[in-house]
Amino acid sequence: MKILAILYKGGNAATSEPRLLGTVENQLGIRKWLESQGHEYIVSDSKEGADSDFQKHIVDAEILITTPFHPGYLTGDLIAKAKKLKLCVTAGVGSDHIDLNAAVQNGIQVLEVSGSNVVSVAEHVVMSILLLVRNFVPAHEMIERGDWMVSDIARNAFDLEGKVVGTIGAGRIGYRVLQRLMPFDCKELLYFDYAPLPEAAAKAVNARRVEDLKDFVSQCDVITVNCPLHEGTFGLVNAELLKHFKKGAWLVNTARGAICDKDAVAAALASGHLNGYAGDVWNVQPAPKDHVLRTAKNTLGGGNGMVPHYSGTTLDAQARYASGTKTIIENYLSGKAQEPQNIIVGIGKYETKACEYRSDMLLVGLV
Repeated sequence: MKILAILYKGGNAATSEPRLLGTVENQLGIRKWLESQGHEYIVSDSKEGADSDFQKHIVDAEILITTPFHPGYLTGDLIAKAKKLKLCVTAGVGSDHIDLNAAVQNGIQVLEVSGSNVVSVAEHVVMSILLLVRNFVPAHEMIERGDWMVSDIARNAFDLEGKVVGTIGAGRIGYRVLQRLMPFDCKELLYFDYAPLPEAAAKAVNARRVEDLKDFVSQCDVITVNCPLHEGTFGLVNAELLKHFKKGAWLVNTARGAICDKDAVAAALASGHLNGYAGDVWNVQPAPKDHVLRTAKNTLGGGNGMVPHYSGTTLDAQARYASGTKTIIENYLSGKAQEPQNIIVGIGKYETKACEYRSDMLLVGLV
């Protein structure tokens, strides 16, 4: 059978570092295994337009492997052309680049390597919070320029201790963020989610649930987005919601770029209503060179902690999602049952709560 993988190009870095498994060069480490069983394995980063390898090979591929870091957008129109497609595997976590409703209707299974990125992303969230609150980026840029003016940095540098920090979504990543924030002695940890955490779990991190989103954001000094992208969360953080943020709040988004309205965020930074925005996710990936969030700044010329989408693709995470991808394909080829937590779409139906609530304004943590 034909197996198509759309991965990102690693260049010299991937050539010199074989642990960059999620790249075109290192091919998730499964080429020899697949070809030894007689399968055709096509790996490419070409994903845009009718002449792309993605669109050329999807028509007769039985398995599609994609990644959130260089997503091949599998639309309903492409699914209609993919007559042999039976299984989509996300090498990582987050399958919003696939038209899941069309997958359900066409009997295509969608699986991802659940849990492969949770520690990696949670650590990135805490790092991003600290670099915003401590005004780190402008301080480092000052040193690179050869300048030295402590007051220009210190005037917008704060302690995380004593601040109210909240997460939109308290699933596997959001909860780990709360765990990692405990030693900082924040004034309070809050969460907004469609369902309360189990009592013992909430008590373990001393987190309080706020059921109304506008009420939630109005109480937070720092807000981190850790929910999946679907119809109910697309554009969730928009100009209207931003009005309810505390003036000078910091916002971190490592979930999906389209959850936050890029233009509204940039405007809130420029006006001083937001003091900072950080994350690694973009509404289109790779982000265009003129993307507004590449250069958006607060009123003091700082407050931007944006980076390429890499929080969930550390070398440790790549080892986990490469291994998980192989296991999912191995299970499919042998007819063995898949691990339930990895199944987003089963045959003809959703299998995860993250999609069970797609049509509602209800939120879960990334799973």
